[in-house]
Formats: sequence, C-alpha cells, structure tokens
Amino acid sequence: MKQINRLLLLTGIVCCFSLYAKSQAVTRSATTKRAIVKLPLAAKSPVSIIDTFFKKYKSDGTSPAIDYLFSTNKLFNNAAQITLLKVKLDSLQRSVGLYLGKEAIAQKSAGTSLVFYSYLVKFSNQPVRFTFMFYKPKNDWVLYRFKYDDQMDAELEEAGRINNKHP
Repeated sequence: MKQINRLLLLTGIVCCFSLYAKSQAVTRSATTKRAIVKLPLAAKSPVSIIDTFFKKYKSDGTSPAIDYLFSTNKLFNNAAQITLLKVKLDSLQRSVGLYLGKEAIAQKSAGTSLVFYSYLVKFSNQPVRFTFMFYKPKNDWVLYRFKYDDQMDAELEEAGRINNKHP
C-alpha cells in the first residue's frame, strides 16, 4: 500500500510539474505570438483506468465496465470473447453477492512500460481477486491482461502452513 501511495504521489508530482511547465510555455508563447494554444489531454494512468472501471462496475454493471476496460486496447476486438467474459462475470456475481468495494492487494512493475495491479474485490458473500496488467507501448496505457479468480483463500492458507518456507 505504501508503494502505491508513493507511486501515486510521484505520479501526481510529475503530472503537476509537467502541466505547470507546459502552462508556462503556453503563457510565454501566447504573450509573444498572441496565439491560443490548447494543452493536450493527459494520458490516463492505469490506476485511473481501474478506478473508472470499478465506478462503472458499481453504478452501471458488468457490461459497461468491461466495455470501458477493453476499449483502452483496440487489439481486443473479439466481441464473442468479450461477451463471454461479461456473461461469466455476471454469473459469478450472482453467486458471490452484491459488490461492496475493493482493496488494493499488490502492484508490481517490469520496467516503466508494464505494470500489474491486484485487487481484493469485496462482495457480500465472498471475496474475488481481479488482476489487471497494463502496457505502455508509446504514450498511452492499454489493457494487456484482465483476470479474476476466487483462489485467494487457498493461497493465504498455503502461505500460513508451517512447512511453507520463505527465504
């Protein structure tokens, strides 16, 4: 959690500094050229994509949330597979109960262009883990992989066994 907070803080600082520097350049340019310059929209971060996904999941349901998530990567264009994912996720939700919220479990990165986020998604009957992987080939983050499972309890139990040795 501390790593996520540090990452968010650092990202916020970098974004603020970047926007400040661009606004200063626009101000100088506008005063010398008298031209109106529009700033480009900031690229969405993986965390903002995930937050929007969960907001849509809570307010609008599975289908709009999945559509939003997969719209970040134009390579995910297999409508049949996306529809199957929606059906499976809806079916799962009927058995695990009402969506209550989320908690970040882990965040890992491989360099600066590939990141992994894991969330404990709280439902009224049991938790489910959602994992997201994002890739940044150039300027924008795109969904690379999305999975969900309900195996956290088995993993947690295994981690607590006496014979489970950690270095």
